[in-house]
Amino acid sequence: MTIATRVEGVLRDHGAHYKLIPHRISGSTHESAEAAHVREDHIAKAVVIRDDKGYAMAVIPGDTWLDLEALDSETGRSFELDDESDLKALFPDCVPGAVPPLGPVYQLETFMDEALGSLGTVYFESGDHSHLVRVNGETFAVLMRGVRHGHFGR
Repeated sequence: MTIATRVEGVLRDHGAHYKLIPHRISGSTHESAEAAHVREDHIAKAVVIRDDKGYAMAVIPGDTWLDLEALDSETGRSFELDDESDLKALFPDCVPGAVPPLGPVYQLETFMDEALGSLGTVYFESGDHSHLVRVNGETFAVLMRGVRHGHFGR
């Protein structure tokens, strides 16, 4: 697999210009950035979270950690990190652990860090561990239309 079916579908539906960037198999955003020779802060990283309302997604720059206190403060909720046990059910067209940051495509409420909104080029997981998707910042903004923005990375 090179790109998740749902990701490819939403890119096609929006007429988005994108490029798949192959790289050696990696197990983290940092490794993906190194293997693909891209800046880690230009990778939109998905973090699956949950609370009593269910699962959600935070999308942050690849070189940051999710600041749960900031997210909770901005949303008035009490999130915790998901233990990844349900990722296969949430992302059935993806290799486990290779989560694309397109929460709306997977019917997940999504919170995006403001830092990603100013990038000219954005990279993100394609749904496997050996490809990144590259889109321009305007395309990424269209794909993320309707998500809540804030400062969630540290």
